[in-house]
Amino acid sequence: MVCDMHWQKIALIGVGLLGGSLGLAIKQRRLAPSVLGYVRRPASVSECEMLGVVDRAAVDLKAVVNDADLVVLCTPLGQMKELAERMAADLKPGALVTDVGSVKAPVVQALEPIFAQARAEFVGSHPMAGAEKTGAAAARADLFVKAVCAVTPTASSNAEAVSRIEDFWRSVGAVPLRISPDLHDDFVSRSSHLPHVVAAELSNYVLSPVHPKEQAMLCANGFRDSTRIASGSPEMWRDIALANQRNLARVLGVFIEDLQEFRLALEKDDRKAIEEFFNQAKQRRDQWSGSNNSPE
Repeated sequence: MVCDMHWQKIALIGVGLLGGSLGLAIKQRRLAPSVLGYVRRPASVSECEMLGVVDRAAVDLKAVVNDADLVVLCTPLGQMKELAERMAADLKPGALVTDVGSVKAPVVQALEPIFAQARAEFVGSHPMAGAEKTGAAAARADLFVKAVCAVTPTASSNAEAVSRIEDFWRSVGAVPLRISPDLHDDFVSRSSHLPHVVAAELSNYVLSPVHPKEQAMLCANGFRDSTRIASGSPEMWRDIALANQRNLARVLGVFIEDLQEFRLALEKDDRKAIEEFFNQAKQRRDQWSGSNNSPE
């Protein structure tokens, strides 16, 4: 579906899975006649253009953001502040800026004043979409279709800018959810960041070279499904864990306590408690899976 909103130029800062998928969605839905992408390596320029994820890619940040109506930061969290400072002077007054970062409070706190000083409007975003694969080659035009996208304004946000960012996400198929940055970070520490830590530790522990080779041979679909996201970008997940460390540390503590309770039930041979553990999990998972809250 083509949206009636029209941007003259959209700049994507970082053209990996998310940036590339945004570029494809924007081009497919004809949301802007010009979609440019900023990349760090010259080799990425030809790759992005060959894949068709942007109209033109460049390592020149100024050229990419100059005259852009909308700028979307699609880089790892640790790179965003430096890039924001570098591009601020080259933004046209009134330009809208958003991001796709998985942590919001520290990002908004760092970027909002930078762009305000440049007379641009920043509103944080986080589309709940992604995959373990990285890079522009993994990009898909339908990645954001039916995905919830958190939009995280603050008391300083311009109301019209917030609405336009929400409209932008709708135009690529997403479902905007307006939420405060702090509440967002609390929720995703449980639903997104904790599962990644669990998947990574399962991979580290079960596939450790200290185990005989037969161990890996006996890892089947359950293990594959549970650890899929551990193949994601280590740089990205390092930044996410550190940016949301307070919330993530807290929920990890609760998670570990719950596991210790299960271990105690095992040691006591408490059949009722063990069955209730699995029964409650099944009920909650089945209810979520069958509801409108599930992406399945």
